[in-house]
Amino acid sequence: MSSVNQSQSRGNSSQKKGGRKRNENNVIYANPLPITFSRVENRFTVTALGIFGISPARLLKPQCKGTFDPITRSVWITDPKDRAILWRRGFFGKGNLSRSEPSWLVRQTNIRTAVGRQTTSEEVTAKRRAERKQFKLDRARGIAAAAAEAESAFAEGRIISAEETKALIPSAATWKPSPSTQNVTLSFLEQYQGAADLDAEPLEDMEHMQLTFSEAFFLTWALDCLSIRRPNALEPMTLPEIWIAFQTTHLPPHLQAYSSQESILRPDNPFLLNYFFFHHYRSLGWVVKNGFAVVLIPVYEDARDAESSPFSLSNSEPFTWQWLSTINRVNSQVQKTLVLSYVTIPALSRVSLTELTSPACFERYSIREIIIRRFVPARMRD
Repeated sequence: MSSVNQSQSRGNSSQKKGGRKRNENNVIYANPLPITFSRVENRFTVTALGIFGISPARLLKPQCKGTFDPITRSVWITDPKDRAILWRRGFFGKGNLSRSEPSWLVRQTNIRTAVGRQTTSEEVTAKRRAERKQFKLDRARGIAAAAAEAESAFAEGRIISAEETKALIPSAATWKPSPSTQNVTLSFLEQYQGAADLDAEPLEDMEHMQLTFSEAFFLTWALDCLSIRRPNALEPMTLPEIWIAFQTTHLPPHLQAYSSQESILRPDNPFLLNYFFFHHYRSLGWVVKNGFAVVLIPVYEDARDAESSPFSLSNSEPFTWQWLSTINRVNSQVQKTLVLSYVTIPALSRVSLTELTSPACFERYSIREIIIRRFVPARMRD
């Protein structure tokens, strides 16, 4: 009975503290993937399927469209509806003029109206940075005041208690920002207000979403909800064409025009490694983004294959302890866990060219993970 009351009290408190916004986000981002399921309205069908224990649902797949761009090694999504679907259902892609979610048009609208109807991530970041800056200044002033008070007390022969010293130095747990930083979002908008008033023409959305090759191929091959075409082309690319094009872009520029199929279709092609890595973690329900605290480390099954490879693979050389200690410390400070993901590249001697012409070659790859955590004696006494 007590556990029920505690959960109810926590639920009431969550509704008071941003519960409404959280519920809205749960509705907007309810689907983990672009594909969804709808109920079958036919009663006879529902009854017949229920007898065999089959859920009466119908698979719905959006038909999003993208454009292949070899220069940026990405697939561009320009339709606002497709961008919204891919972002809200799985957080695919990134706005080319935004930090993550394509919000350039929203920011420009906020700038022109000087009213932030929908707060963007850029505005939230600007506010948090201003708050951190003010906290550091207030703490520095508090430390200087405490030092001055200690010198004065020493000269007068007084003793200052620890409570008095703590009262002078603000704490991150109790410190509250001043109204100046609470209104930093409005200042963030006002700094561009003068330039926005000069142009009263209707706003045109200048932003597009960029999908990585791994995201684009996952949406095309695994989910079948994205079609990709070349620039200035009407017909979408076939899956074999996408397979070859994504791998060709990773070749050195002087080899792209004169390369043969044997040089392109290699098991150590960066696209294959990145996609195998991406598909593995997506299948676990993770959202893979740049800045993710998982390091992809390619490992050749046959070390002689590295000598004939035209690719320069990242993280293929052994890490130094200085690098590992530094990145582990940074991840600990931002409350992330460092994962070293070793992807084994199959040897050329046991992978045929036929296998490399399709995703069937992924059966030859393997992955193993090592979690590294920073040892903190004060927190890990046991």
